Formats: sequence, structure tokens, C-alpha cells
Amino acid sequence: MDVNYFYGNILEHSPDIAHLITEHPHGILLSYNRKTFGEKIWERYYNYPDVGVSLLYQDMKNPHLGESYGLFAHLGFYFLQRKLLLRIGTGISYNTNPYDRDKNFRNNAYGTHLMNNTFLMVNYKQKLFDNLALQAGIILIHYSNGNFKAPNTSTNSFALNLGVDYSFRSENQSNYIPLGEKKPYSETFHYNFVFRSGFHSSDVIGSGEYPFYIFSVYADKRISHKSTLQAGAELFLSEMLKEYIYYRSVAYPEEPVSGDEDSKRVGVFGGYQLNVGKIKAYVNLGYYIYYPYDFEGRVYNRLGLNYSINKDWFVGASVKSHAAKAEAAEFSVGYRL
Repeated sequence: MDVNYFYGNILEHSPDIAHLITEHPHGILLSYNRKTFGEKIWERYYNYPDVGVSLLYQDMKNPHLGESYGLFAHLGFYFLQRKLLLRIGTGISYNTNPYDRDKNFRNNAYGTHLMNNTFLMVNYKQKLFDNLALQAGIILIHYSNGNFKAPNTSTNSFALNLGVDYSFRSENQSNYIPLGEKKPYSETFHYNFVFRSGFHSSDVIGSGEYPFYIFSVYADKRISHKSTLQAGAELFLSEMLKEYIYYRSVAYPEEPVSGDEDSKRVGVFGGYQLNVGKIKAYVNLGYYIYYPYDFEGRVYNRLGLNYSINKDWFVGASVKSHAAKAEAAEFSVGYRL
């Protein structure tokens, strides 16, 4: 287990949140880790990472932003003879003081109590005694509700951290199963069919939350134990965009919007996937080839995680964005042929 205290700043990624940055936020990150020793081959290729869960408390040091409590699943990767730790966590958090039209209208960063939460921590670890180590470094914490409900300007906190790590048993290097000779690995092309859905809203506060549906087809080619390349196409159906087009036609009659524009979009994309056992982390970059209404630009990107239930079926979660502007938090089920 390890416990870390952090102290830092909210980054002004948008001038819209400048009024919310008043003091230095701080908090505590408590993590429980399970070591891996190479029983599975992916553990050897990633230098025997840790897997675990983390609890986070953060005081945003602004009365309008309140405090946040987070629960994460995380992976910890080691470098430099296991002295440098890179930990990546994703989960959900509860904020105590989101936007309220009457009571907290200044909080234009958080539109809901529950939010998607991600952190990235880079630490240097120095052993003090056999089971006790000191660690210090930096941590980046991101809060967003994936545009589920406006407002959703989000925040990013950058902080320094200091903590202690206690191991319940001594680390014995002989316990690790060696990787042995690295052998080239690849697979033939596979075809994937994915359905994604969820709810999202426009940036118009009070406009409501609407369902969306995404149908994706893509091919993937695994080129190594770690890496897979992707390319495909997808159809986007959004009730929110249909309503937003109508809203613009009524609220802004000076704009060249009739209200009858098609809300459907079709995109093509390429991507890269990192394979970590049953967990697949991926990034997509796409372009709308059918784009009848201009909404946030033709280029989009997606960051996501998939979990393989078996060799055919998988489930996942992702965030689709236009640059740093989130459009939707997506939940998906897929079949790999």
C-alpha cells in the first residue's frame, strides 16, 4: 500500500474557468497494489506491473468547486530498475458542489455530482528499509462528466506529491519469471463490430440530456505482443444534435440554419491499441466524410479502454472529443471476428 499527499494548481486550460482558480488545491491518494511476477506473458513484457485500486480526496480550494472523492482502478509500470513508477488510473468521482442555477451558478466546470476521473502519476521510489519506501513526484488529475450534462468545462490539476510505500512482504527478485528470448508475434486481420451508446448534452445549460447511438465497423491487425493497428468507419446518430439544430434555427434566426438539416454523421478513423492482458487501451483519430451540419469541426478523436470477456466479445468505455472538447462518454459492446 502507499499513501501520498499532493499540493498544486488547477491549470487554466480555458479562460472560462479563470474565476475558479483562487488557491492551491491539495489532497490525499491512497492506493492498494498487487504485484505481478510474470505468471502471464503480458506481465513479463511490461516489466511486471502492479494492478490495484485507489481512493482519492481532493479539496479544490474554491468554494464553488467544493471537494471531490474518487475511486479508481489503476496500473503501475516500472522503469530504471523499478525505481521510477508510472501509474495510470481511471474511475469515477463524487463532487460536493456542482453547478446549480440558483445556489452555485459560478461553477461552470462541473455540471453533475458524479464525474469521470483520470489520474497520471510519475514517482521516483527510494527504499528506506526492507518493506518501506519513500516516493515523490508529480500527479495530473482530470475531472469531467463527458458532456453528460452542461456545464462541463472540466478541470485539470497538476500537483507535486510526497508519500510512503509499505510492502506486506519483501520483494524477492527470484520470484519473477524471466521473459526469456523475445519472439516476433503477429496475427491476421480481424474484423470488429461495435455498438456504442450513452447520453450527452449540448453546451446550452438546461437543454437536457439525450441518447446517442454509434455503429462502428473496423479491421485490426496485431503487429506485436503490445501493439495493434486499427482502421474503420462509423455512423453517428445523436438526438441531442437534432434538438440543437432546431434550437439554433429558432434562437438565432440570423444564422443560415433552417432546422431541417440532417443530424447524422459518418466518419472514418484510424487508431492504435495497446494490449495489456485482457485490457486494451486505444486512441482513434477520425474525420467526418458525411457532415451536413457543422458541429465542433470535422476532425474527432477518441480515448478508450476495452475489456475482453473472451476471444470474441468485449465491453468498453471511451470518451469522444473534438480536440480537448468532449462530446460524449461512450459505453460499448463489441464482437471481434
